[in-house]
Amino acid sequence: MSATRAYLDFNASAPLLERARVAMLDALSMPANPSSVHTEGRGARRVLEDARTHVARLAGARPEHVIFTSGATEAAAMLLTPRWKMGRAPLGFSALYVSASDHPCILKGGRFSQSDIKTIPVRPDGLIDLAELETLLAAHDRNAGLPLVAVHAVNNETGIVQPVEEIGRMAKAHGATTVFDAVQAAGRIPVDVSLGYTDYIILSSHKIGGPKGAGAVVGSADLMMPEPLIHGGGQEKGHRGGTENLAAIAGFGAAAAEAFEGLGRMAALSTMRDRFEATILKHVPDAVIHGRDVQRVANTSFFSIPGMKAETAQIAFDLGGVALSAGSACSSGRVGPSHVLQAMGQGDEASALRVSIGHSTSEQDLALFDAALAGIAKRRKNATGTGMQAA
Repeated sequence: MSATRAYLDFNASAPLLERARVAMLDALSMPANPSSVHTEGRGARRVLEDARTHVARLAGARPEHVIFTSGATEAAAMLLTPRWKMGRAPLGFSALYVSASDHPCILKGGRFSQSDIKTIPVRPDGLIDLAELETLLAAHDRNAGLPLVAVHAVNNETGIVQPVEEIGRMAKAHGATTVFDAVQAAGRIPVDVSLGYTDYIILSSHKIGGPKGAGAVVGSADLMMPEPLIHGGGQEKGHRGGTENLAAIAGFGAAAAEAFEGLGRMAALSTMRDRFEATILKHVPDAVIHGRDVQRVANTSFFSIPGMKAETAQIAFDLGGVALSAGSACSSGRVGPSHVLQAMGQGDEASALRVSIGHSTSEQDLALFDAALAGIAKRRKNATGTGMQAA
């Protein structure tokens, strides 16, 4: 970032890694279709399969169990369907179980009808209510069809880490198939589908420093598969039709390789995150840092300034040279109450700001954040003597 701007919105989209950029440029110079059998086509296929290997390693999977998509939203739409197959035999799911704090691409339920989507509440600390999940699954009518549980591994707003192994094993005890949205988990905590707690995970390239427009469905096996969302010429073993976006996938693979290698650097990000939060409380002692009492990923802080709307504070930060988010960036630019905080019982109008950092975050960024927040706190104090009006 420039000396006068700080980019603190990695959870929305991480800056493109140099390694990914180089891989993309190399792939763009290749003229051939990866499905072509000539020499040039086989070269393109090698690039595709190398990327598949890197993504598989990041997820603890076998390369043949990685299906490339245009992003995590498409991956979710592919997996969240009542119609699956076990080998060649049809397999039906009668209900989809999602958490109240999930990302919109999960909450929308994919190809399930709204009447068949069941919501799992979350506790005030942001963790999925396991007792309620147990109750919901125990009440599921197996005669009507099987249950499908799809929830996030890490919340995109708060950074809260869900107990995925416990959720997965509970779901499987009730005969459910499981899907975890690992978009904000990959590269920040270990993700390993081989451990047996999940059937599928969803990944996104641009959250880990790859290009936008690439994602993946990653399975622990491929015996059971959803009905394809996109039919076509049989690419991706018939699971996702259409010529693969080779340049984006090559960049995704390079970013996945770097994310896997960089897992050990998360402690440094945690230290920087703690410093950001100390700065918040220094300038705004009554600020609320959400999820602070449970496990979070190292790069994310979600905080509220009492009496101040998140959109007002976001604009002030932007004017002060700091780019951060007021919740998810996946709502066509709209800023408003956080459904995550509502699910946590914070009120219908609750809103907050998200600082999310990564590989390129610097001391200069911290200084710019400090200066911008100091100015916001001063104006807030001057507005009322104790706080700023909510309007």
